[in-house]
Amino acid sequence: WSLPNAERYALQYADGRQTYITESNRREIKNGSILRLTTSPDQEAERLYSGIQSNNSDVKTDSLKKLASLSQDVTFAQEFINRNGLKQIFYIVEEGNDTGEMLAHTLKAFMELMEHDFVSWETLSATFIKKIVSYVNMNAVDASVQQLSLSILENMVPTSRLLFELVKKEVTLDRLLTHLQVTNAQLQLKAMALLIALLLAATDAERRDMMDYLREKNIRQFIHKNIIHSSEPLGDEMAHYLYVLQSVSLNLCERRMRTSMDPYSQEQRELLQSLRQTAFESESEAPASNFNTERRRSLCAKEFRKLGFTNNSNPAEDLRRAPPGLLALDNMVYFSRHTPNAYSRFVLENSSREDKHECPFARSSIQLTLILCEILHVGEPCSETAQAFYPMFFGQDHFFEELFCICIQLVNKTWKEMRATQEDFDKVLQVVREQITRTLSLKPTSLELFKTRVNALNYSEILKLRQTERLHQEETLAVPVLELRERLKPELLELIRQQRLLHLCEGTLFRKISSRRRQDKLWYCRLSPNHKVLHYGDVEEGVHSPPIESLPEKIPVADMKMLLVGKECPHTKEKSSGKQNKDVLELAFSIVYDVEEYCLNFVAPTRYEFCLWTDGLSVLLGREMTSERTQTDLDVLLSMELKLRLLDLENISIPDTPPPVPKPPSNLNFCYDFSHAEP
Repeated sequence: WSLPNAERYALQYADGRQTYITESNRREIKNGSILRLTTSPDQEAERLYSGIQSNNSDVKTDSLKKLASLSQDVTFAQEFINRNGLKQIFYIVEEGNDTGEMLAHTLKAFMELMEHDFVSWETLSATFIKKIVSYVNMNAVDASVQQLSLSILENMVPTSRLLFELVKKEVTLDRLLTHLQVTNAQLQLKAMALLIALLLAATDAERRDMMDYLREKNIRQFIHKNIIHSSEPLGDEMAHYLYVLQSVSLNLCERRMRTSMDPYSQEQRELLQSLRQTAFESESEAPASNFNTERRRSLCAKEFRKLGFTNNSNPAEDLRRAPPGLLALDNMVYFSRHTPNAYSRFVLENSSREDKHECPFARSSIQLTLILCEILHVGEPCSETAQAFYPMFFGQDHFFEELFCICIQLVNKTWKEMRATQEDFDKVLQVVREQITRTLSLKPTSLELFKTRVNALNYSEILKLRQTERLHQEETLAVPVLELRERLKPELLELIRQQRLLHLCEGTLFRKISSRRRQDKLWYCRLSPNHKVLHYGDVEEGVHSPPIESLPEKIPVADMKMLLVGKECPHTKEKSSGKQNKDVLELAFSIVYDVEEYCLNFVAPTRYEFCLWTDGLSVLLGREMTSERTQTDLDVLLSMELKLRLLDLENISIPDTPPPVPKPPSNLNFCYDFSHAEP
């Protein structure tokens, strides 16, 4: 258009993210995209750089507001940072006394600029950090400012040990607990995010101290009452933070779990002896001093054998295996001290049974502790995306030990129901593992409820469930049935294809995950009803099914070249291999499209969504559906279809080969002759 001073202008998307068009992204412009002519990023950066230094507070506030929205664009952010714009933002925060709208825009702009990773968090000045900390610690500050301040600190903590120590020192746990108790859900969430970031960045000793302090302050009771059982439904992010808190708490058991018993430790030997004394003190009231050493030793060995230790002369040997190590001893001692009646009943009941039918308490406890550690993932690192926490964990102090007390009594109950002998030990513990996992999958809200349900799920119930599942899995393997299966497959695969495409038309909400942290940014993607175009765009939190018109970006299906999953995706390659996240790898997929081979990168919210999307995209590309979900869906549909078709053949054995067709008869005189029919 021969504009004079053309370098002062730029094109920008008119809707959506309003990104500037540059040489590097110009090829991504789609037909139908609306662009507008605007001042170039460097001119805009210059104007806003001057605007935020203005003495007129209205001009300054408007400039900061504009800056907060434009800073999302990488080109503008680069120009603004090159002009030393961050220094000016630091100055506004460090020198200003404003705690309202202007400060909120300034902090928002700072967050967006730092998001692009041009500048290291470690370059921040101590004055600036202390100012941010002061907004968290002050009471008379706007909630939006406190939210942004908490977010800034949350991003800062994982980047360096120095920043972690500074934030930990300045923002006390008491202060974070105060923020957790507000009614503003967003502020509560950001406070929880910072608390979790601090816990994850701490050393083992620091983490232990922090958790002890939080326990003193009754954080568990508060979470149980005000967050899990609040009137508002629990958001995904809060569920993730509760999962991390549960995981960190349970991992405090890891040290004891990985420590073998030391037979020379006086303290550990006393704990072991206390188990024997609690169980048999009434029997051994006769003064032991009258016995000689040999007699006393044989009596102790006999009692340790009754307790169920395999090595009764030196029971410490049984606890040398780690895991479960000393954690098993801790659990046994907790059970004997907190439920002495149940403990005595367990031991005495089994010591009076026949030798081969007695349930060994110590051996069962050691194995059960190991099973509980595996089920509750003790000693495993936290997942970055999981949200599976147990509500009952926050409803109980000493959760692990209390759970053990319920389950060790379950072992005894199941042992009796199975009429087990010593040879059946592993079989019994396998059933107990199944009882525990099945009950935990029901997400009981309290340990009492868990106890009721796990005891109701007795051995005969487990057998019934196993039988039902086996029948579901079993298919008749006769040759004619297998042939029928093959004949039904194409029709059912077509049905699955249609379902996948319908799911893509409904669309899914995806979360953007950066290399540094879980992000709040969401985007939505859906297929047009005619299956010709893929529409996508950013959406706000709380939007569940935006109309296609509101999604500005589009990719014609005809332009799609291939589908990449897992490690092949560009957005998983970008991350440093050291921090490669297993969860993200399992849920990542990308579409390569256009001649230039651009990529649209996804991280599915769940494995189910991942399977549906990768299948649907494979159908659009004319490829086979390869996800594990396709196989399970096909198996379910085939099983149902076969059962319906074979209903009339119930209890009839189907031969492998069809019965032979008999020879034609020598004459056909037995046929009815219609020509002589009566009039």
